[in-house]
Amino acid sequence: QVRLVESGGGSVQAGGSLRLSCEVSPGYMFSVTAVGWHRQALGKQRELVAAISSGGRTNYADSVKGRFTISRDNAKNTVYLQMNGLKPEDTAVYYCAANYNPLLTNMRIMASYEYWGQGTQVTVSS
Repeated sequence: QVRLVESGGGSVQAGGSLRLSCEVSPGYMFSVTAVGWHRQALGKQRELVAAISSGGRTNYADSVKGRFTISRDNAKNTVYLQMNGLKPEDTAVYYCAANYNPLLTNMRIMASYEYWGQGTQVTVSS
């Protein structure tokens, strides 16, 4: 059974940094096609923030380019989201999600992610 567990959320002042971690169930990391970090702010739709493919290709939302970095450590079954230069508008619940479809062509499509974590809250104060 695939499980994703996020950690690393918290409260930080604007300009600060946080690193989120998404741990994938042991044994399921090697076959994942893509892992994406998403977020949902209060009253807003969920959006994809960053994604990384099995081959290391990355994709970022325009709003976080240059500030956020997604990476993966297969040995630790973990995908990270390093968030620097945080802004109040980054406040949201952050979710990681995994796609196991080997035919996936666009990892920006949120509906393509099959497994989701429970989310971790990030709050950025001004």
